[in-house]
Amino acid sequence: MASSISRNNSQRPSEEFSPNVEQRERVGKIFEIIFLIGLSIGLVVLAVLVFDVLKDGLGRLLTPGFLTGTPSRFADQGGIRPAIFGSILLGGLVMLIAVPIGVGAALYLEEYAPKAWWTDVIEINVSNLAGVPSIVYGLLGLGVFNYLLNFGPALLSGAFTLSLLSLPVIIVTAREAIRAVPDSLRQASYGLGTTKWQTVWNHVLPYAVPGILTGVIISVSRAIGDAASLIVVGAVSFLTFNPGLFQRFMALPIQIYTYITRPEPGFSNAAAASIIVLLLLILVLNGGAIYLRQRFSRFK
Repeated sequence: MASSISRNNSQRPSEEFSPNVEQRERVGKIFEIIFLIGLSIGLVVLAVLVFDVLKDGLGRLLTPGFLTGTPSRFADQGGIRPAIFGSILLGGLVMLIAVPIGVGAALYLEEYAPKAWWTDVIEINVSNLAGVPSIVYGLLGLGVFNYLLNFGPALLSGAFTLSLLSLPVIIVTAREAIRAVPDSLRQASYGLGTTKWQTVWNHVLPYAVPGILTGVIISVSRAIGDAASLIVVGAVSFLTFNPGLFQRFMALPIQIYTYITRPEPGFSNAAAASIIVLLLLILVLNGGAIYLRQRFSRFK
């Protein structure tokens, strides 16, 4: 019976393999064009936005005193120095607070925590927190830092709130970067008699730093440009001094929002000029992080 089935199969006319090279290349070319169109749409929209902002704000940005003065109720007067100072402080504090906590949490979850149901629950919740609207973090910061810890509507409350906003993205990206480190690297380190901490510090972290810094760039950029959470925490739109840690504070997104809501002509140009300054500030911070990432990439 088996020999009969085998004979029948061998007698079945075999289907000729058709490579269809031209058709597959045509399909590949179509997808390449679709992807190129998507990229072009994004770049064109970005270019239009940047051109529009530069056209409206460049003149106001070059006005004497705009970067060094304090706000004014007149559109063509005053400056944004307290807002620049506040944003720089907020960005620095967010990196100081969120990066060590986020990387530490990622290291524990990937290197030390047992594979159990509660680690799965934590992972799911951290991933979900990355998509929570920033105004929810603002309400959390208002309740915890302003009222419970009694910091009040100070810059420190804003920094802690933005750190909470940044933490989920840092943890998720840091975990992915640590997970991408080859396990053979760890085993080779253990083979030399090193402890777990020595392996993590000397081998895992240096290898994962480029990926971790990518997450830091994304999260800190989002935090510096966020306005909703700072409005809830208590950022103000008018200050005549550079804010301290326990004082009321201004930030560039709040200044931009305030300028846009003013009906008087001229404030839109001031808002555009503030946007340029905010973009430059984010570019400088990102440039530093990208420089560090490139330096650590050489050690891979």
